[in-house]
Amino acid sequence: MAWLIYTSLELVIAVACCLGNVLVVWAVCLTRTFRQPTFCFVASLAVADFLVGSVAVPLAVLVDGWVEIPFQACLAVSCVVLVLTQASVLSLLAIAVDRYLRVSIPLRYKEIASEKRSWAAVVLCWLISCLLGFTPLFGWHNGHSLSSPVLNSSHINCTFLAVISLPYMVYFNYLGCILLPLAAMTLLYALVFYSLRKRLRREDETSAVGGSKLRAFLIKEKRLARSLALVLLLFAACWMPLHLMNCVLLSTGPQGVPQIAFYAGILLSHANSAVNPVVYAFRITKIREAYLEIWRRYVLCWRRQRNTMSGHSPNETTDGVLEYFLPVLDQGITELLDSLRCNLAVSDGQKHIELPAYSRHMRPGIVMHQEERRTHCTSVGSDNGSKDFILIPNGSQSSL
Repeated sequence: MAWLIYTSLELVIAVACCLGNVLVVWAVCLTRTFRQPTFCFVASLAVADFLVGSVAVPLAVLVDGWVEIPFQACLAVSCVVLVLTQASVLSLLAIAVDRYLRVSIPLRYKEIASEKRSWAAVVLCWLISCLLGFTPLFGWHNGHSLSSPVLNSSHINCTFLAVISLPYMVYFNYLGCILLPLAAMTLLYALVFYSLRKRLRREDETSAVGGSKLRAFLIKEKRLARSLALVLLLFAACWMPLHLMNCVLLSTGPQGVPQIAFYAGILLSHANSAVNPVVYAFRITKIREAYLEIWRRYVLCWRRQRNTMSGHSPNETTDGVLEYFLPVLDQGITELLDSLRCNLAVSDGQKHIELPAYSRHMRPGIVMHQEERRTHCTSVGSDNGSKDFILIPNGSQSSL
């Protein structure tokens, strides 16, 4: 039961990771103002998060002991997860370094942090991530502790900790590749906020000409730095529990951490990749505006084109879900009124009662003009002399 819940939540997280981070990369590629070093690294982080949802999450479910594959294949699959984690860490570190350079040397920043150098730094981050993440393939794995028949067998029951060494995860991956960069990023953001606060205080004390523009620039940089620091804080909060559990496993053995706690740690670490696009939307105005631009330019335009091709006349003033739901609503209410017409005819004993068609009162352009004829109620005499009421299309001749 626990495994079923875990797998279902992993599926939800994977979908959220893919959709949200595709939107981030799309926004960065779409908007020219995002061709800045910071957003190059944000796009790199979004690519890593997208790969977490599309690759790492399925592999995490795969290497949970449910498949039997060769040892080296299981080791390679497990290393992919480490590569993506390391790419996220190095992208966050690149963002922190970029923010520090932006504040500490603003006059030379554009000269040093050019777009070409930024993308070169992105490539370097991924190369280093591959080198650090695939380190177990070069010998630092659990294969040496396995017996020769098991190691040389065609297949093993593949789990992450069956092939990845805990000393590697704690001493090399956690302390060296995650905790040390996190400490460096914390120091860089502390220096960024200290510098911004100092310069803002200086601007408040002086009344130099143009000080208001400089103050607005500093406030903008401080807001962006806070948003990116929040991304860093969420990364640390989501990944620390899993690494701390690895430390406990190394010191106490498998009985030190319950399986359900381990599942929760894995889910939390993967959920971090789905949270970042939401943080961007709420905290960074440019990205939020880019999201809305994508919605207006592609989603709504696609709907209008589809409606035009199908014979609809789209309303310029109506956007969003109304264009999709109002035709369905019109059809349903029309059928309801036709049924109501029959009920009124039965209760009043009249042969025919005309009620206005709902679609006549709809705003033009939202609903396709309905050419089909409305129905009316007519009475039919029965054998016992009573009248029954049936529904007949307008203009039709009843032969009853």
